[in-house]
Amino acid sequence: FRALADGTRRKVVERLGRGPASVSELAEPFAMALPSFVQHLRVLEDCGLVVSTKSGRVRSYELVPKRMKSAEDWLLRQRALWEKRLD
Repeated sequence: FRALADGTRRKVVERLGRGPASVSELAEPFAMALPSFVQHLRVLEDCGLVVSTKSGRVRSYELVPKRMKSAEDWLLRQRALWEKRLD
């Protein structure tokens, strides 16, 4: 959840939902230095939401849907709990 708390990282996850992308493709819409952007990617990778591969000099990232599913399952359980309490 810490990884998804940041708007930049949420947008990266949304973009990767459409398919894998290189670092330069992911960084293009953001007005920040590449090293700063790569830190965002590192946070996403460290928590297991994305994986990276390197082909030559190009590093690409791809979403790990299984990790998103575990967060979704937890949120659904919490929602059910709170709806029950509020009814």
